[in-house]
Amino acid sequence: MKPWLKWVLLGVLSIAFSLFVLGNSVAASIAVTTLTGALFLVAGAVQIAAGFGEESTSSKLFTIGMGALAAFLGVSFMFNPLQGAISLALLITILLAAGGIARIVFARRMKDTEFFWPMLTSGALSILLAIYILMNFNTASVQLLGILLGVEFLFNGVSFIVLGFFLKSHPELAATADKK
Repeated sequence: MKPWLKWVLLGVLSIAFSLFVLGNSVAASIAVTTLTGALFLVAGAVQIAAGFGEESTSSKLFTIGMGALAAFLGVSFMFNPLQGAISLALLITILLAAGGIARIVFARRMKDTEFFWPMLTSGALSILLAIYILMNFNTASVQLLGILLGVEFLFNGVSFIVLGFFLKSHPELAATADKK
């Protein structure tokens, strides 16, 4: 199969999966939260094991304590995925607002450049999105992770399709990519 066609098919598959995820955003949010919980549990277990290898007592206690906290968070997300999805949605909302505020602060420093308006607009839109999520938090919180995952799959799919057609129109680059 030609390399460009592989990328196009992967893009089409990603877009199809994005439509499935966007159609089942609550289930996708719960799946993301459960997977996040499993990853936190594994990371916590590894950190606890690494903590026993620490030399100083204070470092050992801190590492084991942080590992236990990560493992506890992982177990909590795995056994209470709905509450975990709500917690993660709140965290994402806070990060959106903080990122928006930071971009507005940076925009003020760019006041006399051509980058001022794009930076200011980007920051304002992030803050407005965070406000919108907070105003509709009862509904949005359980769907947010699934919607973000679906949008990411959609953007990835479009990017893969564009990459595939780019490689089709530039076969010399596709041949280089196959050799690596």
